[in-house]
Amino acid sequence: MDNFFKDTPDFKFHLKDPILKKVVKLKEDNFEQSEKFDYAPLNHEDAIDSYEKVLEIVGDICANTISPNAEGVDLEGPHIENNEVIYAKGTTEDYKALYEAGLIGMSLPRRYGGLNFPLLPYVMAAEMVARADAGFANIWGLQDCAETIYEFGSEEQKDKFLPRFNKDGATAAMVLTEPDAGSDLQAVKLKAVFNKEKNTWILNGVKRFITNGDADISLVLARSEEGTNDARGLSMFIYDRNDHAVEVRHLEKKLGIKGSPTCELVFKDAPAELVGKERFGLIKYVMSLMNSARLGVGAQSVGIADAAYREALKYAEERAQFGKVIVNFPAVYEMLTNMKIRIDALRSLLYETTRFVDIFKAYEEVMKDRTLTKEERMEMKHYGKLSNVFTPLIKLTASEACNKIAYDSLQIHGGTGFMKDFPIERIYRDARITSIYEGTSQLQAVAAIKGVTTGVFFEQIKAYDTEVLDKNCEIRTKLHKMAEEYQSISQSIIEQKNNELVDFHSTRLVEMAGNIIMGYLLVLNSQKDDKFIKTARLYVNLVRSENKERFDYMNGFSVENLEMYKNVDLEALKH
Repeated sequence: MDNFFKDTPDFKFHLKDPILKKVVKLKEDNFEQSEKFDYAPLNHEDAIDSYEKVLEIVGDICANTISPNAEGVDLEGPHIENNEVIYAKGTTEDYKALYEAGLIGMSLPRRYGGLNFPLLPYVMAAEMVARADAGFANIWGLQDCAETIYEFGSEEQKDKFLPRFNKDGATAAMVLTEPDAGSDLQAVKLKAVFNKEKNTWILNGVKRFITNGDADISLVLARSEEGTNDARGLSMFIYDRNDHAVEVRHLEKKLGIKGSPTCELVFKDAPAELVGKERFGLIKYVMSLMNSARLGVGAQSVGIADAAYREALKYAEERAQFGKVIVNFPAVYEMLTNMKIRIDALRSLLYETTRFVDIFKAYEEVMKDRTLTKEERMEMKHYGKLSNVFTPLIKLTASEACNKIAYDSLQIHGGTGFMKDFPIERIYRDARITSIYEGTSQLQAVAAIKGVTTGVFFEQIKAYDTEVLDKNCEIRTKLHKMAEEYQSISQSIIEQKNNELVDFHSTRLVEMAGNIIMGYLLVLNSQKDDKFIKTARLYVNLVRSENKERFDYMNGFSVENLEMYKNVDLEALKH
């Protein structure tokens, strides 16, 4: 029987990272939770064994339920019936399988019915689910909303809503976007007014492009401060579908991820509960929620890329042309190899980023019960900085690479890949959204550029370099040269003190840093497992040329060039 966990040895490899030991110890209260819960781990080895057993269950469900259902779900899609979104038959089966396995709310504390897992195994599960069906990954992954309620909600809200995820299999939604407020969330207009008679907040307005919009529990961004028009007037609310005060006006007809319902919602005097404090909705709570979502899209992108690669490899090994299978043609095996090494690199970056977020959040949790030591505070601050720039970095690089890998996979399939006879047609369509939602690639670059301008990326590159055991290895020498060029060109651009110029080059600079970081991660992986040696060598050779191209372009670019871009006659180009 197929299993998505067992056929991907990288998962077990990344569960062995030393940082995870610290995370687990903090999450488990130095393993004292085993005194309160009989299924809590007794030690680190016990915890890892538990993660692997659960991930094996996820891998089985992905391979034998979700993946076989994906094609039918894509064709059927959801529909509206009596103002309720009805999932495709396969989607209902998928969710039921994960719910019955106790995998809804798996990262929540045990007192709310969760498994108290760190983010790392949860993100691994998300990658497998996305590999099986990218659209379904959205529905299952929106349990992230439970984390936001846990982090910012009141004790009453936690007790009321969180147990429903594991106990009832509750679904969730982030209700943020509006017809006139896409990426610019500070323009949100949905109105929230406190009704003194009913002693509750009331929501009125329209939301659009809401993934899984008719969910059981929704986190809604709304304008609570009358007369405001910026982020400071926004608050976050919990809406419970049991109140039946929202009309599902429309389901979007989409290019891909068709099993995931994308709704237009109309709030009509809908009762809601305020999360945390007023005016912190976008500034604090949505930013936290979006960071989790970006990590989720990173996992989704790696999962889609892996699915596309496996389909390409399978087809290339079976399809014969000119007297031999096409996998033996250089033009094809180069594409396949480049897909594989990019996936290895992206997966390493994904789980490195997840570990950074894990340890930061673990310390946040500890702070609720005791004061951190000076060392712990410094470590928390360090990993917080890394999390803030690595999260948009993985979202940007993984989503862009996922689109390229899906494109190349379809190309290897040739004309058959353009038909609905093969899964790559669906995978190719599903991939496209990853570089758009939860913040476009362009917005991720703007967020991640802080890692360039503050030197956080370069400092981490230097830290990785100190961990390389073979100080004279050829790959390290190439990475040194890449790092020198990256630092040189980034400093040259920053020193011009032109923010618009920095923004213009932000994607190039961030991607240069990402390539170097992933190169180092693969080198460090190869010190623990020989299977990464060839991958590290091939990857660094590949991205070295990419970085050189970016360097040459920026090195020959001046502010005058920027002015030409700004003043181009767009009307003239139409003729």
